[in-house]
Amino acid sequence: MAVSTAAFNEGRVPQRGRPRDASRDDALRQAALEVMAEVGYRALTMDAVAARARAGKATIYRRWESKLDLVIDTCTQLATQNLAAPDTGSLAGDLREFLSSFAAFLSGPIGKAAQALVGELPHEPELAAAFRETFLISQRDVLRGILDRAAERGELKADAPRGMAVEIAGAALIYRLMLTGDPLDEPFVEKVVEQVLLPLVRVS
Repeated sequence: MAVSTAAFNEGRVPQRGRPRDASRDDALRQAALEVMAEVGYRALTMDAVAARARAGKATIYRRWESKLDLVIDTCTQLATQNLAAPDTGSLAGDLREFLSSFAAFLSGPIGKAAQALVGELPHEPELAAAFRETFLISQRDVLRGILDRAAERGELKADAPRGMAVEIAGAALIYRLMLTGDPLDEPFVEKVVEQVLLPLVRVS
C-alpha cells in the first residue's frame, strides 16, 4: 500500500487489518534514528532499519512509503514529544527551561542523528522542506509563544526583535552542536539567556 507524504501528514492514511501498534511505531522510529546517526541520511535504508528493529521490511512499508516519509514522521514525533512549552510565569524562566531541555535533547542519542540529517538538507530539497515544516517550525512556535506571553505580562520591549531572538536562540545551540563540538551544558544555556536573549528583548 503506497501512502503519500501529504496524506500521512494530514492523517489520511488508510487503515487495513489490525490497528497499528503505536509502541511498534516508536521502536521503528528509534531504529531509524540510530541507523541515521551511524551512517547518515543518504546511506539509510529500510533494510537497515528493519534489521535494527528486528522487524520485517513489510512492517515498515505498511507504515511509511519511503525513507523520506519515515524520517519526516520521525522529526514530527520528536518535535511533538520533546519540545514542551514551559510556562513558568517569567521570560527568563521560560527561556532557561526550554533551552535547557532542547540542549539536553540535542546532546542525547538524537544529537548525532540530527547532525547527520541537517548536514544533508542542502542536498535534499524535499527533506529540507519537510524538516522546516515539522521540527523547525515546532521549535520556533514554542519560542514565539514564550515571547508572546512575556509581552502580555509587560516584560518585552515594545520594539523587541522577536524573530531575531527566536533565530538566535536556536542557532546558538545548533552552532555548538554542529561546528564547535563544545558541550551544550547549563553554563552555556545560562550565558545565552542572560547575556544575549534577555538584553535583546526584555524591558530594562
